[in-house]
Amino acid sequence: MKLSREQVMQIAELAKLELTDAEIDTYAEQLSAVLDYASRLDQLDTSNIPPTATVLPLENVMREDVVRPSLTRAQVIANAPDAIEAQFRVSAVLDGDGE
Repeated sequence: MKLSREQVMQIAELAKLELTDAEIDTYAEQLSAVLDYASRLDQLDTSNIPPTATVLPLENVMREDVVRPSLTRAQVIANAPDAIEAQFRVSAVLDGDGE
């Protein structure tokens, strides 16, 4: 599946990325290759493979839950670039228009 420049620009906008013209061309090519490969995989007959199949044995690696010393709140906040009332202060991530 060949992605157009417009589709790549739309994807970039959704991801809040600013791309140069060269990057748009590069990503159009790379994303198209990924989609082509996915379509090749989609042609494989997987009807006899259970949905939870894996090539690796499943094994949970658990550790004992042990209380250990940690940083105090003051030590953590001391490393923050900006803090107010013992809380991290960060810049707004989303635009103010609700989108």
